[in-house]
Formats: sequence, structure tokens, C-alpha cells
Amino acid sequence: MYTFDEILDIVNSNINTIKYKNAPQSLFEPITYILSLGGKRVRPALALMSYNLYKDDIEKVIPIALAVEVFHNFTLLHDDLMDRADMRRGKPTVHIKWNDNTAVLSGDAMLIEAYKEIAKIESAYLPEVLDLFSVTATEICCGQQYDMEFEQRIDVSIPEYLEMIRLKTAVLLACALKEGAIVAGASKADAENLYNFGINVGLGFQLKDDLLDVYGESSSFGKKIGGDILCNKKTFLLINALSDESAREELMNWINKVDFEETEKIKAVTDIYNKLGLKQKSEDLINDYYKEALICLDKVSVDKAKKAELYELAESLMTRIS
Repeated sequence: MYTFDEILDIVNSNINTIKYKNAPQSLFEPITYILSLGGKRVRPALALMSYNLYKDDIEKVIPIALAVEVFHNFTLLHDDLMDRADMRRGKPTVHIKWNDNTAVLSGDAMLIEAYKEIAKIESAYLPEVLDLFSVTATEICCGQQYDMEFEQRIDVSIPEYLEMIRLKTAVLLACALKEGAIVAGASKADAENLYNFGINVGLGFQLKDDLLDVYGESSSFGKKIGGDILCNKKTFLLINALSDESAREELMNWINKVDFEETEKIKAVTDIYNKLGLKQKSEDLINDYYKEALICLDKVSVDKAKKAELYELAESLMTRIS
């Protein structure tokens, strides 16, 4: 069995071998740039970890790992553009470093490159793997569309929000896990339990991300703290706060303000969250998803010792500070 750190080294070394030498370089340079920024690489690692529950020759699933990571970074190029974000992993986003059109077109190229990686999977497994990858890709687009629509709505419900983050974030983690299991020849029950493990970890992961956007440290988080507050992003925190009559009027004043001091708005909205105890409420829900993830992983029919790295990874994602 490989440790998570060993798998991460394998993932990173393979990502570092990706070279785009096609012309024009102005199309491919931003791809190299966004991949060079690193990140947690959890998604590609999950494909290898899932496969490794059953087999040791993990090089067989490297194409899935690369496809998942390239696809994920493609979504970041477009998401950052749509969100008008200026920082990603502590560095300028592609549309800031280059321009909007480059972010769109280079992102499109990344999507194609992701499919080229998937196509390298052994032919016996390719139809099922390709189908799941395509379904997941569409689901992520649906999640992003919901996210954008929510920007124009004040009446977003918690169930709607949770479905949005399931689509936008959780399904790709789940896809990576299930595809690793498929190529390893796991049973359908195991593949499904690993998928559901990924869904619950993904939901908790995104809730944690939203929480860190308010309560994290900018130096370790890699993004500006309070960014979600400044753009009135509908998060678990804001949706809950808007449903509280005592806070709604003040929140609406801040949401409708066009001219404001950024630090003042961040402090005012954070104070509302603190008053309503929403940090704890969010942490409780994260813990609920963590517990459900463990139940799903418990059901996977391999020795518990082989699943130790996945148990540990799930815990680290739920308790992370960056």
C-alpha cells in the first residue's frame, strides 16, 4: 500500500511531465501556469488511492488522475473569470495575468486535453470511465450555473445550496474515487460506496472552504479572506443569516450597497455571523458529512488497514486550516 504522501509525489511528478509544445504558445502557456501553481492535488490522488485498495500497479490509473486534475484546473480558469477573482493559490488568476479571452480559450483547450488523458485508459474500462467522466463534467457545469444564478437571488434555500455544491465540487472527488475502483475491477457495491464517500467528503470540503473564506488566514488560504462576503456569494453562512429576521435588514443594506469600504463590510457581515453562531452551525454540518463519509468507507469490502490513508485524508480535509 502507498501512503498519501507517496501517491501525492507520484501525482505531482506526472503532472510535472505534462508539456504543451503546440503552437501557439500563447494558448498553452496559461495552462502550464495554472498547473504549476500546485494545490492540494486531492482529486487525482483519490483515483490512485481508490485503485490501490485493490491493486498495487497504480500507473494504470495515472491517465484518470491527470484527466481529473487538468479538468479541475480548467474549471478554475473559467470560475475565476466568472467570479472576477484576482488571486488563485496566492498568485494572479489567468484572466488577470493575461486577459479574459485567454482564460476562456485556454480553459477550453484544457477540457480537450483532459479527455485526451482519459482516452489512454485500458479499452476494457474506457466506456464506463468515459461515461462517468462526461456525466460528471456536465454536472459540474450545472453546479456552476446554479452558483451564478444564486448571485441574482436572495431566496436561495439551504437544500438548493447543498445541491449546488454537490454538483460543483463533490461529484469530481466522487468520480475520481469510483473510476479508480472501476479500473481496479472492484465490485459495483464497492465502487458505489467509494463514490458516496467522495460525495460526503466533497460536501464537507466545500463547506469548510466557505468557512475558511471568512475565518481563515489569507497567508495560508491562498485567497483574499472575505471574498465571498464582498461579492455577496450565497454560502451556507449567508443563506442562514438571511433567514434570520434580526439580521436580514442589516445584511440587505450591505448586499445592496455599491460603494463601501471592503474591510468595513467584511467585519460587519462577519460580526453578524458570529452573533448568530453560524461558524459553529457550519462546523456541525461539516462534521455530519464527515461521519457519513466514514460510514460509506466502512462499507467498502477491503481490510480496514488498507483504508487507513483514506480515513486519515478525510479527517485532514475536514479539519484543515488552509
